[in-house]
Formats: sequence, C-alpha cells, structure tokens
Amino acid sequence: MSDAYSRPVTGHVPVLRLGDVLLVTLQGDLHDSTAQQLQQDLAETTSRTGVRGVLIDISGVEIVDSFLGRVLAEIAAQAKLLAARTVVAGMRPAVAITLAELGLTLPGLTTALSTEAGMELLSQQSPAYRPGGRRQESP
Repeated sequence: MSDAYSRPVTGHVPVLRLGDVLLVTLQGDLHDSTAQQLQQDLAETTSRTGVRGVLIDISGVEIVDSFLGRVLAEIAAQAKLLAARTVVAGMRPAVAITLAELGLTLPGLTTALSTEAGMELLSQQSPAYRPGGRRQESP
C-alpha cells in the first residue's frame, strides 16, 4: 500500500455540481475533522443550490470506520431534510463487510456499484419533486 493511502486526508474535499447533483469523490482515509467539514459543506451547498441529489464516490476509500459511517448516515439525513437524495457509490467489498460487522446499516443511504449507476439512480424522478425538476413547496 502506498503512503498516499496510509495517511488520513486532511483539509478540504472538493464538492462538484453536475446539473442537479453534487458529486464528492473520496480518496484514501479521511481525517475526522475533514469528514465533519465535508458534512457541513454538503449541507450548506445542498441548501444554497437546491440540488436533488448527493453522490458520494467512495471507491478510493479502503477503510470506513464507525465515525465515517455515522457521518455518511448524517449527510444522508441532512440531505433528505433538504429534499435531496444521497447515493454512495463504489463501495469495496471489504468496506461493506466492515460496515456489516460494525452493525452500521447507514439508514437513508442508497448504494450503487459505480458512479455511473449512482448518477442513473439520481436521475430517476424523486417523489420530492414535480415534473420539471422543481422542488415541491411545503403548504
């Protein structure tokens, strides 16, 4: 394993907007403070832009611990409250096994085998939206 993957990633994780979807690609192990900053950034960006989906590509992540699992579940819960759907794509088998062993079910998250499959899931109309991609306003 290279040093790049053995050291936790610190700092800022870029959030890209692709149409109505925010895309985040995680590489290596995330430092806890970086994961928390990502959670805050995604909530603020989802609220500000009104996107309908958040796609988190974790294909470059070798290990997901209970803290990162909880952060992913909280990102999904926050996105849902902001009328957006969250998909986690590219989960490695070892990560899935670890999450199951830890008893983490990641409520509110949909998973996809690849980023492309995740984008396809998010392109399907969500019940929170009217035709035309506009959010339904609360009465």
